Amino acid sequence: MHENLNIVWQELKICPENRNLRIKQTPYILWFTGLSGAGKSTIANIVDSYLHRQGKSTFVLDGDNIRHGLCRDLTFSAKDRAENIRRIAEVSKLMMEAGLIVLVAAISPFKKERRMVRSLFPIGRFFEIFVDTSLDTCMKRDVKGLYKRAIAGEVKNMTSLSSPYEKPESPELILNGEHYPPDILAEKVLALLQQSGLVD
Repeated sequence: MHENLNIVWQELKICPENRNLRIKQTPYILWFTGLSGAGKSTIANIVDSYLHRQGKSTFVLDGDNIRHGLCRDLTFSAKDRAENIRRIAEVSKLMMEAGLIVLVAAISPFKKERRMVRSLFPIGRFFEIFVDTSLDTCMKRDVKGLYKRAIAGEVKNMTSLSSPYEKPESPELILNGEHYPPDILAEKVLALLQQSGLVD
């Protein structure tokens, strides 16, 4: 029960299933996790573009973009990182209930929070996708300059340097971001969705 007893769940007349029928698609979550610079956002955007061309209603929740708005009050402490993921997960759930296919690209470094996220969604509607790219490669790419700044002491709690990244133990898909380009990895995501009967 919610700690505030004055809050009561309001039942809605239109259920998620009816919304799904209205836009003629099965909603689901693609949750891309991995180090900064692993390729999460790039792959998510390629997959999103494909689904859009197929007439699907989608939305990308990018971790950096979310921190410009919904989560701009949060730091990068372990506690705030957990809250960041909780907020993204709850927004994803609302979007899926509205009938959308949601692609999340967020480092989401801790196993506990990723388990919490998974628990919010029905089996077969949540896909954890681990973009497995080594720290060395991510540091060489350093597209946002974060690793350089972290080494200089300008960025605190940098994942994999001063804050841990706990690799997923049993994701639905592992993408080798070390040796394959984003377009090939995006094709692997689409193949997973085809096997699951979610795309033609």
